[in-house]
Amino acid sequence: MNKSALTLAIPNKGRLREPSLRLLKSAGMSFEVTDRALSLRVRNVDVDLVLVRTEDIPGMLIEGVADVGITGLDLMEESDPDGSLAPLVKLDFGFCRLAAAVPNASSIDSLEDLRGLRVATSHPRTTARFLSRRGIPASVVALKGSVEAATKIALADAVVDLVSTGSTLRLNGLRDIGVLLESQAVLAGLPQVRGRRLVRQLVTAVRAVTAGRRKRYLLLNTSVDKTAEISRLMPGLSAPTIVPLDDSEMVAMHSVVDASDLWDLLPRLEDAGGKGILVLDIGQLIP
Repeated sequence: MNKSALTLAIPNKGRLREPSLRLLKSAGMSFEVTDRALSLRVRNVDVDLVLVRTEDIPGMLIEGVADVGITGLDLMEESDPDGSLAPLVKLDFGFCRLAAAVPNASSIDSLEDLRGLRVATSHPRTTARFLSRRGIPASVVALKGSVEAATKIALADAVVDLVSTGSTLRLNGLRDIGVLLESQAVLAGLPQVRGRRLVRQLVTAVRAVTAGRRKRYLLLNTSVDKTAEISRLMPGLSAPTIVPLDDSEMVAMHSVVDASDLWDLLPRLEDAGGKGILVLDIGQLIP
């Protein structure tokens, strides 16, 4: 690998792999990945990609083996108790939560009820740190896998595990009693890498992609007398763009809107006099 290049570590498998690859390509990087690839060179940017286990990425960043990497906030918290790493950009995918759960028949109803009990988890540092901060004395039992089974074999009174939908907990007869950490995928690195030109460029490009995914570009035609009402409905980043049409009584209006607002916004725009409404995806956006 090129010693002057930026080394970017990304997951080699699991649910963060494909979203990470799509994100980097959307950010403008050109590369090809095969199933057996362990490292590869980005063709148009001075960046080397290394594909490794997601859980190994925080340690690689701390040791300086990689400059930046995509991993989960939960893994950062677990692998970096001293807080050496910084999340450079939150990536809006890989959402999950580190939650405490107990058997359905348990009398435990809250995190505070864990006092004096045994808690099994694959995130022992994060769990112990959270309980200590909350003043909840409990015994943390570290496990590598099959955390949900810990209460069934009387190894623990409760578990702390990553939860996405909660279906795995329900299948194992467990119920959620509280959240220790909200997690998602992040672009992470040591604070000192922020000043590197390539890191600044990467952060800008990735942030532009994530911002664009939250927005939509909306275009419509309307009569001049309707512009004030429609401007109120879709103010955009500062104000909508209004373009006169050949018909002197008609204008085109362009604006950037929140993707999450479209369900309610489109019928309101139609009722307000909007016609020929067009909604487009935004590849990248720097507000």
